[in-house]
Amino acid sequence: MTDTTSQAARSIDFESDAARARIKARYRAERRFRFYGLAAIGITTLFLIVVLSDIVAKGLPAFTQYVLVMKVDVDASLVDPKDARNPADIRATGDFDALVRNALRAQFPEVNARSERRQLDSILSTGAADALRERVTSDPALIGQTVTVPVLLSSDADLYFKGIGTQVVRTAGRGTATPSGTSGEIEIASTSGDFAIALARVRQSDAAAPEALNEQMPSLLVAINGGMVKITEIGADRAKGNVYLPLTSAAPAAPGQWQVVTYATPEGNRRLNDRVVTWLESLKERGEIERRFNWRFFTSGDSREPELAGIRGALVGSALTLLVTLVLCLPIGVAGAIYLEEFAPKNRVTEIIEININNLAAVPSIVFGLLGLAVFLNFFGLPRSAPLVGGLVLALLVLPTIIIASRAALKAVPPSIKEAALGVGASHQQAIFHHVLPLAMPGIMTGTIIGMAHALGETAPLLMIGMVAFIVETPLSITDAATVLPVQIFLWSDLPEIGFQARTAAAIMVLLAFLFLMNGTAIILRRRFERRW
Repeated sequence: MTDTTSQAARSIDFESDAARARIKARYRAERRFRFYGLAAIGITTLFLIVVLSDIVAKGLPAFTQYVLVMKVDVDASLVDPKDARNPADIRATGDFDALVRNALRAQFPEVNARSERRQLDSILSTGAADALRERVTSDPALIGQTVTVPVLLSSDADLYFKGIGTQVVRTAGRGTATPSGTSGEIEIASTSGDFAIALARVRQSDAAAPEALNEQMPSLLVAINGGMVKITEIGADRAKGNVYLPLTSAAPAAPGQWQVVTYATPEGNRRLNDRVVTWLESLKERGEIERRFNWRFFTSGDSREPELAGIRGALVGSALTLLVTLVLCLPIGVAGAIYLEEFAPKNRVTEIIEININNLAAVPSIVFGLLGLAVFLNFFGLPRSAPLVGGLVLALLVLPTIIIASRAALKAVPPSIKEAALGVGASHQQAIFHHVLPLAMPGIMTGTIIGMAHALGETAPLLMIGMVAFIVETPLSITDAATVLPVQIFLWSDLPEIGFQARTAAAIMVLLAFLFLMNGTAIILRRRFERRW
């Protein structure tokens, strides 16, 4: 037997050309397989980088906000007409919006027409007076004084300063520019043909005559002598236009001291017209525009106005919903896993239960939403759009995952641990709860955290139970109306305002941060407490 085996081993061909070719083919196949694996990982990483980069690029502007820092006269007749200095009356009856509007209008005394005043007021947010109201309410002694407060700008004005909406090109004048006046309709003449480049951008005919501009063409403005002129007709060396911001003088402007400002997007296609843009630029030149971190994004609830919208309500709603989910699914899931793994008899009933648990882990999440709608809302009559119902639905969703993970953690404990406990006189229950369960707890906690991270990102089941409602107030209990972060993202993504696009991406960044944190915690727990047997 040994001789036959030895002869067969000696008869294996390793030296022939065919054998070498087969070995080379196996090596080539292995290299191809490794290349395919690396290519798959590289493509996946590339897609991940592209997606995350796009989200970050769109979301970062939402974490900052431009404000108008200006002096406001706190007029007692508008803030406290009763002259009682009662903070409650001041908050309820004080017309702080009028104070802010008056302070802004005082900076542009040339704006007299009603339509122009409405345009000027559109620079401010509907919550522009919030900071002033809080400050005066907390200190009524400020009434009758002049205070400097940050005033919130509208979303369109905020996006303008962030460079979203139109491309702005500024070209310094190379020659001397001479305006024919300081207000009204004037003409500006240049000694070096400085308007030729701008003329080439907007020219629509081959004629040598000056080109008349309209709202469907790129806007051209001239910043000169502290004022701003909207060009209505342009030639190579001169331009006519209307003064939007009065010039300080009609003296010639030296080279480099004036410039042509081109807005690539036509005025008819922008939310802010050229007159409003002129006022914004004037405020910026005065140093009254500041960029600050947008704390309101984390401290405010939802709003119809992009600059006022925040995720505080959604964060609190998510926390309350996950709290209900954790309180329900963790003890029930672990108890069910212990019973099925250690105490349940191995018969057809338990087999059916195990099969159904595995099947429930693969059921689409919206089915659990339909179950919650039918049972918790329609049958039991629980409050709609409440963290209580959302937690119940998500607990049903996560429960199979926790049971499966807990059973796997219990199986990973060597049988010798339980047998040793039984050998020294411990009961079956004592052996499981005193010895096996503590050793399986790291795996159980890992599975629980991953399941909770899954629940945090779910949207479909919560939409079915009404958590898609517009909720402004922050929920205070599990029975209050609330929404969650994924649903808030869903709501913002469906709104047409450009300002909500950045907030949608920023909310996605916050959600991803929580998911990464939870998954990272699971990895740390597994590595910290995991034992190798």
